[in-house]
Amino acid sequence: MLRLSQVTKIYAGGVHALQAVSLDIPAGLFGLLGPNGAGKSTLMRTIATLQSPDSGTLQFGAIDVLQDKMGLRRVLGYLPQEFGSYPRTPAEMMLRHFAALKGIYGPDQRGEAERLLVLTNLWDVRKRSVDTFSGGMKQRFGIAQALLGNPRLVIVDEPTAGLDPAERRRFQNLLVDMGQDRVVILSTHLVDDVADLCPRLAIMGQGRILAEGRPTQLVDALADQLWTTMVRRDQVAALRAQHQVLSCRLKSGNVEVRVLAANCPPGMDKAVPTLEDVYFATLHQHGLAANPE
Repeated sequence: MLRLSQVTKIYAGGVHALQAVSLDIPAGLFGLLGPNGAGKSTLMRTIATLQSPDSGTLQFGAIDVLQDKMGLRRVLGYLPQEFGSYPRTPAEMMLRHFAALKGIYGPDQRGEAERLLVLTNLWDVRKRSVDTFSGGMKQRFGIAQALLGNPRLVIVDEPTAGLDPAERRRFQNLLVDMGQDRVVILSTHLVDDVADLCPRLAIMGQGRILAEGRPTQLVDALADQLWTTMVRRDQVAALRAQHQVLSCRLKSGNVEVRVLAANCPPGMDKAVPTLEDVYFATLHQHGLAANPE
């Protein structure tokens, strides 16, 4: 288990990137949801020992992360939001280079590179340069390098942004396989990724944990507070003035409006909540959500 207690990070100018973040993250896939600027990447870099917090503690199993950064790095796999590659370098050679940086040499290095290229469905393109790969192929290569040395903790930051549906599904399947026997943290602003993959999640905003738990529990808690109606587009502004509107979707020329309220507003019906509704409701309740439309 990864345990964070009161982790705080303040940047120059007084920006509170992390505000007393406390989380217990067990083995399996754990989703970290939040809008851009919520503090997700700062938290991921802190866990990955790329920066130190100003206060707080991080513990991974028996490893005190802040006191033994090299100990954590030996069991860590990290796929950042963006990663570079050497131009004109074949994927297999690049992966073996990363393996050497992790202390894997000789036959073990060759075998590990082959195993991961097969696992990520890149074996047939192993002699192609990584900088010629599609976005999905690059992300799969990123997972291959993150899995070098069979890490016990894997962090992936916004891994499916920009992928087409087929690549996204293939990448999700990889994440599920990874989460069988290790802690995998999936940091994203895409609710569908977390809904499809993660048995536990946390929602972040302004450097704070706003909600945390199982998706089903969070969705059930919203069951008697969500209402919906269909209106014309020119009626949406009036509804916003009267109610806490979570989302609006165009449907057959009209707009489906979903509203958060303790009691049923006149003319509305009870809605079946989704994790997306939970996400918007959580941000709204903390004054962080823009009006989606």
